[in-house]
Amino acid sequence: MVDFQELGELEQRIVMALQVDGRATWRKIAKVLDEPERTVARHGAALLEDGKVNIAAIRHRAGAVIAALNCVPGTVPVASEALSARADTSFTYMVTGQSDVVSELHYDGGLEDILTLQLPATPGLSQIQVYPILKFFKTIRGWRAGNLSTAQMRMLEPEVGGERTEWHPTEALDATDLTIIDALRRDGRASIEAISRQVKLGESSVSRRVEALLRGEHISIRTLVEPALLGLPVEALLWVQVSPERIDELGQRLSQLPQVRYLAAIAGDAQLLVDVTVPSQQDLYRFIAQTDWGQMVQLRTSVVLGARKRGGRLVSTASGR
Repeated sequence: MVDFQELGELEQRIVMALQVDGRATWRKIAKVLDEPERTVARHGAALLEDGKVNIAAIRHRAGAVIAALNCVPGTVPVASEALSARADTSFTYMVTGQSDVVSELHYDGGLEDILTLQLPATPGLSQIQVYPILKFFKTIRGWRAGNLSTAQMRMLEPEVGGERTEWHPTEALDATDLTIIDALRRDGRASIEAISRQVKLGESSVSRRVEALLRGEHISIRTLVEPALLGLPVEALLWVQVSPERIDELGQRLSQLPQVRYLAAIAGDAQLLVDVTVPSQQDLYRFIAQTDWGQMVQLRTSVVLGARKRGGRLVSTASGR
């Protein structure tokens, strides 16, 4: 179970460095942060061991949808748990507003079976609304929550595997590739040596394959951390209606804001889904009231009551979260 007490200043800077490159060595991070390597390694290792930070690969699929569920009273935690247990979900939130649970699902094929048979069988479900994702403007791979300079982030940026909002994996994957992906999904910082022992290949061959998987758009390495640990305990999903000719402009503009950790264009009664994290409800109000929304038609807000899954990984919940 994760303690949601806010991290210290150095720990937050280490987290932000890992957000830029989850596989960066402690030596590299220490050099960029201008801190002793032993200090950075000690704090960084503790964050990982305590489960406050997870580094994990996520495999890119052909498409994704947002499922918004209404549940029978008293069954919201059960429905959230059921969706989180699915291998194809990347995040699952219990929320306020028109829906009770919101989850993102990724797929390669067979969407009809998922929508007509699997999701309707979710325990506690009374109604479901599905929003196909048309375009990502920002994923949690691109979220930065800290005070590193542009120069520091540039120094940390990996040669391959940076932020992508589009991916088109084309090369076929063999059994070894899939084993490597599974290893990185369990531990995105797994060493080449450790992976090579699992797949029984030389380290140079494994290193080339990992680079090819990242360069070929098959996977991304993501740093997963609860926003509350970074002093951002208030999280909300904003469902934005906007005139069609302004979707791209507004999406691009909002994606640059530090409060936005995720943003996608969706098909349905809203055109944009925006995940916002801020220090307080007053800050959420100011974000909604003072942001230039352009030709927005309507906005509805769902406050996140708790996350059971983020970035494809289950989240341990603390009391009150």
